Amino acid sequence: MAAKWIETIVGSLEQKKQYKHHMARIEALPEPYRGSAKALHRYFMYHGGILDGDTITTMLGDFVDLWERAVADGTPVRAVVGDDPVEFAETFLQAYAGRQWIDKERERLRKAIDAADHNSGQEDRP
Repeated sequence: MAAKWIETIVGSLEQKKQYKHHMARIEALPEPYRGSAKALHRYFMYHGGILDGDTITTMLGDFVDLWERAVADGTPVRAVVGDDPVEFAETFLQAYAGRQWIDKERERLRKAIDAADHNSGQEDRP
């Protein structure tokens, strides 16, 4: 019962466990993969926008899988991220866009404009 209350306040405890597990996997990577993965992870967190904890944990799991595969195959970091690491990061994030912070504001804006149209009697205007 206490766990449900805590999860209501701070989010899913299982997701937090998965997140910590994925972060431990990143820490276990050899250099230069670890440093690259940590830099990209930091960018992901600053880029932000993802609301859904399931999406974050799935994305991070896939991200770590990518780096572990690169280590196993001996793939150079540049071959993974390409010439522009920002482009790589943003393309990677797009695959996990899901619900984002801005979606809530987009919906709020749509409703405000709809309400303004309705209240002014202008809903028939092109």
